[in-house]
Amino acid sequence: MKVLLIDGYNMLYRARAGWAKGENPIVFTFFRSFRAAVNNFKPDMVYFVLEGRPVKRIEMLGEYKAQREYHDKDDFRRQRKLIIKMLKEDFPVHVVRHPTYECDDVLANLAYITHKDDECTVISSDTDFYQMLQNHKNIKLYNPIQKRFIEAPETNYVSWKALKGDSADNIPGFPGIGNKRATKLMKDPALLEEFLMKEGHREKFERNRVLIEFHDMTIDLPDIERTFGKANWSDIFDTFSKMEFNSIVNEKFWPKFVNTFDSLV
Repeated sequence: MKVLLIDGYNMLYRARAGWAKGENPIVFTFFRSFRAAVNNFKPDMVYFVLEGRPVKRIEMLGEYKAQREYHDKDDFRRQRKLIIKMLKEDFPVHVVRHPTYECDDVLANLAYITHKDDECTVISSDTDFYQMLQNHKNIKLYNPIQKRFIEAPETNYVSWKALKGDSADNIPGFPGIGNKRATKLMKDPALLEEFLMKEGHREKFERNRVLIEFHDMTIDLPDIERTFGKANWSDIFDTFSKMEFNSIVNEKFWPKFVNTFDSLV
């Protein structure tokens, strides 16, 4: 089985950068991109994975992701809610979320456990997913911005990132450790051990590793919230028509749009 796993908020936020006009430009850009992804990879099954609250990581590091600022100047919240509602109710895709785990954890565990024997493709520009490529041959990672598949890093990605930190998630690295120095340490076990022997370094390094590494959800997988919508194309057509998405609902393109999702289970 071919399984497509989409980092939901990653795709939603990319839709903010679209060129479309009107009252619902994010909705338009999103569904053009969403349809293109499904059409390009032709999966048998699609997961659209949403964010939960990272309870365990916040308990470990109170300032985890606390620096992020959000704005709604482009009416993103309303359009985001509408997109998710449409996916849940009217598209044959699995919309999933766990209330106390991040999207990354849920997506990884679906690939690691639920679909360990299937061909999995992940769509995201989030570099945290690089760690999935090092021990799981059934998983591919496609970067939609670079429009290419990502190769597995040469060194252990989790340890490498634990050294340099992650400003996007507000995980502090070690002073003076950038990409090159982290790579040098990872390629020389003796040098890395010497570095970790310094006061406080090992504890910080191990904490960062736990923050960055995807958490095992074996026990919690049954608690994932999931919906699978019915292919309600008449309602979608009416909604898109009212929003004046003419390039989607025209006679030539609309059948192609619908056919893209026909084989999904």
